[in-house]
Amino acid sequence: MKKIGVLFGAERGFPSALVERINALHPAGIAAEFVETGAVRLDAASRYAVIVDRISHEIPYYRAFLKHAALSGAVIINNPFWSSADDKFVNYTLARRLGVAVPPTVLLPQKEYASGTTEHSLRNLEFPLDWDGVFAAVGVHGFLKPVDGGGWREVHEVRGREEFFHAYDQSRQACMIYQKAVEYTEYYRCYVVGQKKVRIMPYDPRRPQNERYLPEVGRASTFHARQLFARIEEDALKLCRALGYETNSIEFAVENGVPYTIDFMNPVPDADPRSVGAKNFEWIVEQTAALAIAKAKTASRAPVPRWTAILNAPPAAARGRKAARR
Repeated sequence: MKKIGVLFGAERGFPSALVERINALHPAGIAAEFVETGAVRLDAASRYAVIVDRISHEIPYYRAFLKHAALSGAVIINNPFWSSADDKFVNYTLARRLGVAVPPTVLLPQKEYASGTTEHSLRNLEFPLDWDGVFAAVGVHGFLKPVDGGGWREVHEVRGREEFFHAYDQSRQACMIYQKAVEYTEYYRCYVVGQKKVRIMPYDPRRPQNERYLPEVGRASTFHARQLFARIEEDALKLCRALGYETNSIEFAVENGVPYTIDFMNPVPDADPRSVGAKNFEWIVEQTAALAIAKAKTASRAPVPRWTAILNAPPAAARGRKAARR
């Protein structure tokens, strides 16, 4: 019997619904349950063929446990090696290389550093920083946010230099990015599952958390809407496939008909029925259950011998051989 495990924390609705849905489908030779783990021996194989991760970004022990399980042949949704290496600035760099629209963005040095850091540690850092160049690139209306943050934590909308520096001074040791504000007329959050399925959801980040998801999108009725939704879906899939994420949520702010990607580092995307709404929740549960079952059917216990294989990329030699055959 292959097991699908769900690893989670304070979240209750989605993990319970996911386990119930998988078991209600009665997939042959597959059962779902909540993950149970303790002290992990180095030679211990994973008890699970698939683990759906909803909490390891907050608990370092769980992150190490999942990496060990991945080396034992378990499929982790999402890959803990990918998400450990991820940050918002590299995401924006990747998006730009993929041709996905991104607002002007600048990576900033930290405001403060850990005890023991001296001027010698920062000998390669420009001082004073070219703040005029920063504002010329981004403008004075933008968002200051942590390079590795999530859930809109420590995100500051600033209008003018005074507000910017007030927010920057509060960032302390956090590495921040500064991004131009998009003057959007439409805003969407997309839920992507399995790098194939996309759910486009109207979203308003200015509202309280439990009111941000707006009524369901109907069928695109105009040529403009069909084009916009097609581009949003294409960009969402493009980003998830490049990042290696099996589940993700991606936010797009639309200005003058252009969907700018705002946030897409969400390896544990929101699936709370109280916020996403009943119809979106049902879609998320259905698609995630199907994905986990499909992964369990093809999961192998063979250990993964190379970092490149862990990251789902062929080694350089194999890529060279494929290119030579073309």
